[in-house]
Amino acid sequence: MKIGILGSGTVAQTLGAGFIKHGHEVMLGSRAPAKLAEWQAANPRGRVGSFAEAADFAELAVLAVKGTVAAAALKSAGPQRLAGKAVIDATNPIADAAPVQGVLQFFTGPNDSLLEQLQREFPAIRFVKAFNSVGSAFMIDPAMQDGPPTMFICGDDEPARQAVRAIVESVGWGVADMGAAVAARAIEPLCMLWCIPGLLRGEWAHAFRLVKPA
Repeated sequence: MKIGILGSGTVAQTLGAGFIKHGHEVMLGSRAPAKLAEWQAANPRGRVGSFAEAADFAELAVLAVKGTVAAAALKSAGPQRLAGKAVIDATNPIADAAPVQGVLQFFTGPNDSLLEQLQREFPAIRFVKAFNSVGSAFMIDPAMQDGPPTMFICGDDEPARQAVRAIVESVGWGVADMGAAVAARAIEPLCMLWCIPGLLRGEWAHAFRLVKPA
């Protein structure tokens, strides 16, 4: 599959390299493509371009930027280039404010989510929340002692969720499909929970797993 990633930070670079490893074609989109020269040298089968070029390239796209600039990145890419495509939303609505006793602050309230905001603003794009509740070191082929961890996903378009499920499972995760976009109100705060041990005690090597009775 051709995967276009909007973003050039650690998450974007990690996912890009991981998807290439698993046989996909990848283009990273950036406002400053030149700063991805080192990533491209390490991943010669990967491509680098602008947000618009990555959006055009994509059969499936990934939004991997700071939550505060998520809408701006989509506007820069050109929403029409992503219309009808599944877009993995890996963002979190983290506010530009210091954590409170290890708890990140969000700019969304309890009855809204960044995924829902983006879906309202860009209704032709088929957003699916994924990869927002774990650190980049464990996004691809996570090796956990209790078996594959769980990636919680949601989005209003079921075929898009199925496409994202296939991608997520292919890179070593179990998937729990939580249904419509409103579920992002619960999934996005998992980022807060994941970060608390790290921010309080420097413990970052963990992931979530949904367990069921035998």
